[in-house]
Amino acid sequence: MAIRLLRGVLHGLKWALCVVGAVALIVAAMIATPLERPPEMKSVSESVKLVDFSTMPPLERFQARDGTWIGYRHYTPNGPATGHGAIFIHGSSGSSGTVNHALTHAIASRGVETWALDIRGHGGSGTRGDIGYVGQLEDDLVDFVAQVRKTAPDLPLTLIGHSAGAGFSLRVAATPIMQDMFVRTVLLAPYLGHDAPTNRPHAGGWAIVDVPRLLGLTALRKLGIDCCSQLPVLALAVPATSAKYLVSTYSDRLMRNFATRGYRVDLPATTRPITIFGGADDEMMISDKYAETVQAIKPSVDVKLIDGINHMGIVTHPKAISVIAEDVATRGAGQS
Repeated sequence: MAIRLLRGVLHGLKWALCVVGAVALIVAAMIATPLERPPEMKSVSESVKLVDFSTMPPLERFQARDGTWIGYRHYTPNGPATGHGAIFIHGSSGSSGTVNHALTHAIASRGVETWALDIRGHGGSGTRGDIGYVGQLEDDLVDFVAQVRKTAPDLPLTLIGHSAGAGFSLRVAATPIMQDMFVRTVLLAPYLGHDAPTNRPHAGGWAIVDVPRLLGLTALRKLGIDCCSQLPVLALAVPATSAKYLVSTYSDRLMRNFATRGYRVDLPATTRPITIFGGADDEMMISDKYAETVQAIKPSVDVKLIDGINHMGIVTHPKAISVIAEDVATRGAGQS
């Protein structure tokens, strides 16, 4: 009887190992799926033609807590100082030295001391397209605010983010340790998360996710195995010749960190005023759904749409720049 019992146990173990092996092979195959690169998105590439880069300040650097050098640009106020400050977070693929310079320069020209940060994994900060761990971008921002406070200890700061950078800014606004660092958050054409009704499929052609790899890595994390998160899972529709300036792919951990945790999670946790600006002609987001989406959760969120403006126009077109820069300059003390 003991022999029959042992045989039964070994038989069950054999099938269990077969199942585990089959699952492992499936997950491995999912992770090995190559990332597809989208074709260049012309509306993004051509936005550079609207920007005068001759006024862009030089790239500076500071050391984050892990010793990595993080890049940023400092725009001193031009004209009567408002007594307000702003930190700008660029969108996916970009940096402080890309087209958002048109807006950051305009904000400073209205008397707002402004800093534009190269988020780690972009521009002059760290390894292109990757970070060390989810949460590192928040750590970097805390370190950067500490750097700013060396020369501007009492300046009220507005956090401004564009696109994916706006999603990350919402994440920051919901983080208790950071809520007292910023008096207000301004979100420009924000990406509110994968499940938001404001998204167009594949962001209108801007981004392609390697879904099998993403699901495979997610499955491993649920099993307590956090490996391979340095692998790229997101490809962006940048020109083939833009590697010097733009990031073409994001690792799993960068994609998860440079975004909101989900607008349904982050919005209720915010405690400071939030304003959203959207372009009525945004080809990546469905801007006319912003108000109903966010105000159903947080009625106090101020939502403004600007006619005739697309996704990149929100930071490059003179009409949008004028409206947003004036708003930041005149409401920078935290008014809703």
